[in-house]
Amino acid sequence: MSKTYSEMTALGSAAPAFDLPIANPQVDDRDGPTRGLADYADAEALVVVFMCNHCPYVHAVEDRLIALAREFAPRDVQVVGICSNDAERYPQDDFDAMAERAKEKGYPFPYLRDDSQDVARAYGAVCTPDFFVYDADRTLVYRGRLDDGRPGRDATQHDLRRALDELLETGEITAEQVPSMGCNIKWAETV
Repeated sequence: MSKTYSEMTALGSAAPAFDLPIANPQVDDRDGPTRGLADYADAEALVVVFMCNHCPYVHAVEDRLIALAREFAPRDVQVVGICSNDAERYPQDDFDAMAERAKEKGYPFPYLRDDSQDVARAYGAVCTPDFFVYDADRTLVYRGRLDDGRPGRDATQHDLRRALDELLETGEITAEQVPSMGCNIKWAETV
């Protein structure tokens, strides 16, 4: 495990397209084995979080992320989880393990598999968890951490929640954006 911080993709960037296999298709009423950016075109805001099954940083925020997704769903905010870790070297992050984790934790959001790692690269994701918020036009308006909580320490600053509230109420985010911190994405080795 190598502690890594978000690279803070430039605000104003367009959301890169994706179409990825879904590990928990029962989470929504859509048909088919994949979910793509276009499937969420009607959402007022889209939260894309790069995450995985084995990272202790993800485990530390997972329940709070689930609660946030449930809280903001009625406000037309769609959360999408994406796992881009190399499943060959990290089988605990493979598709079947993702499906098990999503079921065990009751993810209220789609959990997608990025085998090629192209989606993580397109978004500029480097760690798990790594959060990206896009407005209704799919323009990046927030990138950073969920909150300031750590293992053994409760959160006192709820950055992502505050950002979503501001976006939905005023159309812009004025709060400081602090990089997320977590395990580095486990990139596939290239020859």
